[in-house]
Amino acid sequence: MEMAASYGQFCPVAMAAEIVCTRWTALVLRELLCGSRRFNDLRRGVPRMSPTLLSKRLKELAQAGVIEARRTTEGMEYQLTSAGEDLREVIMALGFWGQRWVETEDALEKLDPTLLMWDMRRNLDPKPIPEQRRTIRFHFPEVPASKQKYWLVVEGGGVDLCWADPGFDIDLYVRCSLRSMTAIWMGATTVRREMEENRLQLDGDETIAGSMQQWLGLSPFARPRSGAIERAA
Repeated sequence: MEMAASYGQFCPVAMAAEIVCTRWTALVLRELLCGSRRFNDLRRGVPRMSPTLLSKRLKELAQAGVIEARRTTEGMEYQLTSAGEDLREVIMALGFWGQRWVETEDALEKLDPTLLMWDMRRNLDPKPIPEQRRTIRFHFPEVPASKQKYWLVVEGGGVDLCWADPGFDIDLYVRCSLRSMTAIWMGATTVRREMEENRLQLDGDETIAGSMQQWLGLSPFARPRSGAIERAA
């Protein structure tokens, strides 16, 4: 198959790197391992990647036996094979390594509210939230206006992320900086701590507000610190 230039070595590391280490491939695998199956969902997780390059990488991964592409009534879906699932620990290890060793001010400049909300949406646990439709609005006041507000709509065990006001009554308003919400999501702080420091404001349904730490959860790459996971007051 046509991939990046070969390392020309009969070595398992070299052979694996020729598949996994081409530009964007690890991030595409991250999205697949996190549950994305459709092309548009994958694009949401890698918005800076061109559709043409995403298509190329998916074809390469299919040729390598890492994923299978199948057509459904709702369009093309991409499913990890056993070989793809075996990469889970590899991709997770990369994430944990980056979380441990690449926490720099330069990295913090790359925070993206859209990617954060997409990650939070697919990992949100709806069980602590009442079954009837509930809408939670997030507001990051310091970012550009086009990326300040997001709506999570939780209903029937499912979670939708809206970039525009869906028109439903708001059950909980969440206001904080992007850095504070990222720190909560990555396990560096807690909902309670950010509220006590007046860096996080919650206004609305007390049940949803009080269980925010539970339904929000943590990033798969979070590093919980001793005593870090507390319940919101």
